Amino acid sequence: MRWRRRVRSELEKRTGWEVRRRIEEIPLPLEKARPPVDPEHDRLVRAPVFLMSSVRSGSTLLRLILNSHPRVLAPHELHLRRIGVELKSPPARQAIEAFGHRRTDVEHLLWDRLLHRELTRSGKDVLVEKTPSNVFAWWRLRQCWPDARFFFLIRHPLSIALSWHEADPERRPMDEAVPHTLRFMEAVEHCRTKLPGPTYRYEDLVAEPEAVTRDLCAYLGVEWSPLMLEYGARDHGPIEKGIGDWRAKVATGRVQPGRPLPDVEDVPEPLQPIAESWGYL
Repeated sequence: MRWRRRVRSELEKRTGWEVRRRIEEIPLPLEKARPPVDPEHDRLVRAPVFLMSSVRSGSTLLRLILNSHPRVLAPHELHLRRIGVELKSPPARQAIEAFGHRRTDVEHLLWDRLLHRELTRSGKDVLVEKTPSNVFAWWRLRQCWPDARFFFLIRHPLSIALSWHEADPERRPMDEAVPHTLRFMEAVEHCRTKLPGPTYRYEDLVAEPEAVTRDLCAYLGVEWSPLMLEYGARDHGPIEKGIGDWRAKVATGRVQPGRPLPDVEDVPEPLQPIAESWGYL
C-alpha cells in the first residue's frame, strides 16, 4: 500500500488537501456533564466569575470597566459552550475512557486551560467572563467550576429590545427583536432563581459608575480602583461584532449616559411580565 501513501503525500503537498479513510462513527451515548472527578488536578482556575446578562444589556461596557482593574481580567466573549471536543474514533474514546474521562470532562479541561492561559498571561488573579449566551448553559458552567461565582446585569426590557433592533434595523425589525431578546431575558431571570449573586442595573451603572463598581469590587474581593472609570486608556483587545458590543458608544472610552427609561405605555405586552419582575413597571 506504499503507493497509496505516496499519492496521498503528493496530493497534500500540491493541493493542501488531506486524504483520510472514512471511519464510520459510533453514536455517542448521551451523557450528563459532571463536576471534576479530581479537583486538585482537573482545575487550574478554581473560581472564575461569570457576568450573566441578556444581549444588549451593557455587559461589554462593564467588562471593559472591570478589565481596567489591576487585578481583574475580563476578556472578550469566549462562547465556551460552543467550544467542544470530538472523539473521532472508537480507539480515541477508549483512550479517554481509560483515564476515567468522559467527553464532557475533556471539554471542561479545555475550557479551564483556556481561561488559565489568559489569566496567567495577564498577570492578574480574578477572571470575569461575560458571554450573554452563558445564561442558556449556567448548569454546565456550575458543573465545570463548582466554586464559580456569578452576578447579574439587567436593563429595562424595552431598552434591550430597542438596542438590539438599532444595531441592524433592516435585519432586526422590532417584531423580531422583542421575542429574540425576551428569550435571553427570561433565561437571565431563570438563572437568578438558581444561582447566588448580586444583581446590578445598567441604568445605575451609567448614572453612578463609581458607586456600582465599588459594590461590585467588594463582591469580587478586590479594592476599588479609579482606573476602572477611564477604561479607554487601556488596550482591551478587539472590540468587534461576535465577541462583544462593537458600536461607537462603547468605543468612546468613557461611561456615557443611558437612554431615558421608556414610558410605561410604550412597553410591548410580551415584555411587561419581565419588566415587572425586574422592577421597571
